Amino acid sequence: MNSGARDIGLLLPPSLGAERQGPVAILRLKRAHKRNALDDETVRGIETFFTALPDDVGAVLLAGDGEHFSSGLDLNEIEERGVTEGIAHSGLWHRAFDKIQFGKAPVVVVLHGAVVGGGLELAAAAHVRVAERSTYYALPEGSRGIYVGGGGSVRLPRLIGVARMMDMMLTGRTYSAEEGQAMGLSTYLVEPGKGFAKGLELATRIAGNAPLTNFAVMQALPRIAEMAPASGYVVEALMSAIAQADPEAKQRLKAFLEKRAPKATQT
Repeated sequence: MNSGARDIGLLLPPSLGAERQGPVAILRLKRAHKRNALDDETVRGIETFFTALPDDVGAVLLAGDGEHFSSGLDLNEIEERGVTEGIAHSGLWHRAFDKIQFGKAPVVVVLHGAVVGGGLELAAAAHVRVAERSTYYALPEGSRGIYVGGGGSVRLPRLIGVARMMDMMLTGRTYSAEEGQAMGLSTYLVEPGKGFAKGLELATRIAGNAPLTNFAVMQALPRIAEMAPASGYVVEALMSAIAQADPEAKQRLKAFLEKRAPKATQT
């Protein structure tokens, strides 16, 4: 546990570790010996964490111990799985990762080393992705006779397009951290070892936003993007009116007008 961090008080499997630094909750994948491969116990633990997140947490930082963020699905678990069990298994991942994307607080994920298969699906569910230059991305499911099952078909084409995802799955192509940054898999690119500090900085900044604004960005923005323009305009207008009518928003606007609030600057 980092200096200044405290236990978040949730019962999680040994493959996960949780702590808290001020308004930021930190969740770590702790299967370094397995390259942080995701087994069912870990995915259930992720669902538990995001479901039971305390209401006063303003943002979450997700990271992986060891040399890799996550090498994806633990393939030892699917050897004897039938069709019915496979559908239920995907349902578990979908529920858990939906709790990330549409949960209580924005999620910043720190990527390094392997971000492969289910590990990439997990990363895609976060709202902000910080990649170290050691990061590489792949979807090797095609060569293993399987198909993505953790929401990758839904989330990844929205980030990189259908054609790129097809290429990754059909050919096993691997993308570097720099290529991933250019194509939209990450939103920040930092030097090795700098990811956690950058992620914590961003999560702390996000946690300082008005909660209703964060809610609008997480819950309304992705849904508006999928609507017909006319419907999107209506929802946007409603969300904008609700956000600006919030008492905290009024206080923040007053502080800005009275020159008591920081102005936007280049970082």
